[in-house]
This record gives sequence, structure tokens and C-alpha cells, in this order.
Amino acid sequence: MAETAPHDVERPALDQLQQWTRTFGQAQQLILERTSKLMDPAGQLRGFELPAGAAPNIERIAEIQADMASKGLAVWERFLAQASGQAESDGAPTAADRDRRFADPKWRDNPMFDLIRQIYLLASDGLMRLADTVDGLDPRQKEKLRFATQRFVEAASPSNFAFTNPQVIDRIIETGGQNLIAGLEHLLADLDKGQLTHTDGAAFELGRNIATTPGKVIHETPLYQLIQYEPATKQVHETPLVIFPPWINRFYILDLNPAKSFVKWAVDQGLTVFMVSWKSADANMADLTLDDYVLRGQVDAIDTVRDLLGVESVHTIGYCVAGTTLAATLALLAARGEASKVASATFFTAQVDFSQAGDLSLFADDEQIGLVESLMTDGYLDGRYLAATFNLLRGQDLIWNYVVNNYLLGQDYPQFDLLYWNGDTTNLPGKWLRSYLADLYRDNRLVQPGAIVVDGTSIDLGKVKTPAYVQAGIEDHIAPPESVWKLMHQFTGPRRFLLAGSGHIAGVVNPPAAKKYQYWTSETTQPSLAAFRGAATETPGSWWPDWMAWIARQSPDQVPVAGARKPGGGKYAALEDAPGRYVKLR
Repeated sequence: MAETAPHDVERPALDQLQQWTRTFGQAQQLILERTSKLMDPAGQLRGFELPAGAAPNIERIAEIQADMASKGLAVWERFLAQASGQAESDGAPTAADRDRRFADPKWRDNPMFDLIRQIYLLASDGLMRLADTVDGLDPRQKEKLRFATQRFVEAASPSNFAFTNPQVIDRIIETGGQNLIAGLEHLLADLDKGQLTHTDGAAFELGRNIATTPGKVIHETPLYQLIQYEPATKQVHETPLVIFPPWINRFYILDLNPAKSFVKWAVDQGLTVFMVSWKSADANMADLTLDDYVLRGQVDAIDTVRDLLGVESVHTIGYCVAGTTLAATLALLAARGEASKVASATFFTAQVDFSQAGDLSLFADDEQIGLVESLMTDGYLDGRYLAATFNLLRGQDLIWNYVVNNYLLGQDYPQFDLLYWNGDTTNLPGKWLRSYLADLYRDNRLVQPGAIVVDGTSIDLGKVKTPAYVQAGIEDHIAPPESVWKLMHQFTGPRRFLLAGSGHIAGVVNPPAAKKYQYWTSETTQPSLAAFRGAATETPGSWWPDWMAWIARQSPDQVPVAGARKPGGGKYAALEDAPGRYVKLR
């Protein structure tokens, strides 16, 4: 008899059906046991303990259990019908069938794996519903419980385990188990470096095939390097552009390769572009605070460019947390009568009001801040810890997907520049990180007039009248659009809000040539994000040209490229080629 693949099994005999009956009963028992733990007011979900006064809603739990029992019976009947040959899968895809973890047909065609899949989906749905049955929790506590439950559900997926994943079983048979050896090598290598690998790091080299836009480092401090890029046009806009990338990541997310590079595109539009490259923290940076990132970071870069080019003001961009800091910088300049130094401020997925900051806010209570402090060494936090946190926010895409591909299937790493950047971690100054989490995420002090003091000056975002362009990503899980929108209520100058398709990265890095996604704008002022969505016009493709048109309206004058408009051509000599040495420090 020819050997059959595990997904082409023969129809089971009676004794096999009896065995599966016992298996299904055990699965139901596991579900009930997990349910009973959630019903216990003193129970906890890995890092979440129910507070005093919280209690399960027994009536609601009973309804969920009854519904799960009914659905469980339907799953069992479907299995018996398929296993005995009385019925085949109808092939009609359901929402569960569109789950990428179970996209392979083996999950549906084989009764055994279909049963495993259906049991898991039933149990995970039940657990998520049960997480909402605890009364007496405030909204933050409810979100924390849901977050913990979701992470548990993701980790427990049968696709994450070798002998409950039909693709892995097939791969074991196909390779004689060599996939597990290759996966073990990947796992041991990741353990050595303390980080999950997403891509083939050997395929990329900074300055060679990533971060390649020509330029020079023209200024260096203990905190950052300032890169000036080579002009690509004979005439350039008189007002230059200074970009502040997140200090928790490497700057070259905006310069991955020529086809994706926002930097190259901006240079091609006739802008004189400068980029800040933050230094990865070490023990010498342990005591840095907001004052350093505002004064010795952003203000220093702004003044350096103004001095170099002899211009009154600059355009600025702040991406993510650097946008938050940029808001504080603008408020400080306004308080000191120096607002004219900045002609405009653009915010890429940045937050200033953290009352609806999404899942990251769950890591900013006293307990989590204490945990962060315990992980610090020599006054700074190893960037790998922060990378793990961000990966956890999208655990299925950034953790478990790679556990399956790298460790179980033993596949070769893909060559993907975005994933290389994602794994290129940056260390963070401990004192500043703790202040950021406590003062902004936990206490939301930045939007309280006078609550934040920079270099002895109380700041108030309401005093900022600098023209602002506020961009948000409709699918952003790090800076949710509802949170980004709140910046529109803080500043008092001209403001333009744009909602881009996709999320925190792809919603920003979306060059026009790609012809991907879309964006929404409204030419009339709206009181809320919901009102904006109702009034907005959708435009296909990249939002970059909309931003460029807005920038050109702010300062239309142009000048010829000469002297200091070329890197090293002015009073600041070229120190080294872009991307510079700071971006390579670990």
C-alpha cells in the first residue's frame, strides 16, 4: 500500500472514532477548566490580578458556556460526519477560514486537524468573551485583562506547535526531520543574541544597500549626529527641512532604499534635507532628560541648520515619540518668544495626549515602570527589551509567525529591509525613559498647561501657533488615530489633519511610485475624528504629494544650490559620509 501524507488519512474505523470521542471530551474538559479559573475572582491571567471589588458576572458566564457547549456539539457533529465519510467540507470560507494561521487546506481537509483548529478557535473565542465578564474593573483594567488574554490565546494556537501543525508534520516527513535541526540552530543563535531574528542580517549593510541617500555628517554632539543630504535639483526651497526620527529606533526607516526613501523623495522635490541620527544610549547617557532631547537635541539641530544656511526658520518633522518631543520643543520656543525659528511642524503618527494611547499605555503603570527599571544596566535599557515589547503588540505577525517559520519549519530567513530595520535596536537612557512612561503615558502631563518644565520654563501646548501638519495611520496600533487626532485640539495655529491608509510604518513609508493605500483629507475644520471621517475625501495612493504641496505653500521661495546648500560647503565641514557612525553603534 502506498504511503499517504498525513492529510490524506483513511476513514477511521469504529475504534478510532471512539478514541476521538475521548480526545474531544478531554478537549472540552480543558476548556471547562480554563473557564473555571476565569470564574475565580482571585484568579489571574499572567501578570493581571483581579483587584479588590472585581467579580465575575456569573449570569453572563453561564450564557457564554451554554453558547460554547452548543457550538462544541456542532464541531463534534461536523468531525463525525467528515471522519465517517458522510459529509465533506463544503469549502465555503468562514471568518475563521481566513485566519492566516490556518490558511493551508490541510487544516480543513483533514478531519483530525480540522477538529484541532475548531476546538482552538472555539476556546479562544470563549476566553476572549469571558475576559469581558468581570464586573468592577475600570476601562484600563478591562483593557489590561483583554490584552493578557489575547496574548495567551495567540501563544496557545495549535499552529505554534510541531505536532499539531500539519504543515510542520509534512515538512518533517519531507526533510527527514532536518527542518527541526535547522530550526534548532536558528533558536540557539537567537538565544545567543537575545533577540528573535526576522530577516537575514548578512544581506544588508548600512550605506551600501540600505540608508544609501548621498549625504555627509556635518555636526556631531554626544547625543546626535546631523546629516545633510546632497541636493538633487539646481534650485531648492529656501526654507530647509530638519527631520527628527524616533529616538527609540534608527533613522533609516525613512531611507530604506531608493524606491522607498522619504529622504530621497524629499530631496528630489527640491528640499534641503537634514536628518538627526540619535546615538544609542550608553552609561554616559544615563542621566539624560527631556531637557537634553529638547534643548541639546532638537533646538540645537534647528539652530545649527539656521546658522549654517543663514535662514530665519526651518521646516521640521517629528516621527512618533520624536513628534511628542517636537511638540514640547515648539511650546518651549513659544514660551521664550522664539517660535519664528520653526516655519512649520509635521507630525508623523505622534501623540501628545495619552488618554487613548492604545495598548502601549498598558506598560506604563507603576508595576510595569518598576519592571523596566529592574531591566536597566548602567543606567540605560537594552533596546532588545523594547523591541520585544513592540513585537508583543503584534504577537501573531512579529513573534509566532516567525516561531513557526524559523524554528518549526526551519525555513531560510527572508531578505527584507523593513524587518532588518525592525531588528536594529537602540538603547534608551534610563532616566528619560522612566520619565517618558510616567509623566506622559501614565500621568498625561504634557497636555496640562504648566505641568511640564523644560530648562526652568513651564510649557503650554496651547501657546503653539506654528503651522502644523498632522498625519495618522488608520490601522496604527502604536499611535491610534483617535489619539493622534487629539493634537488638533492642543495647538492654536493653522492645522491640517491627514489620515493615511495602513499603520505606523507602512502608513508613513508609502512612496507615490508604489501606488498603494490611500488617504483622507477634509478642507473644512472638523470637531472630532468621527466628523472628519464623515466629511473627508478619499484619495488613492501616497499622501506625500499632499504634504509637499502644503510645505510649498508655507514657504514658496527658492534659491540656487551653492555654498552651504551642499554638504561641507559652508562653515560646518563634512565629518564623514552618511549614514554616519552613530547609526552603527550598538
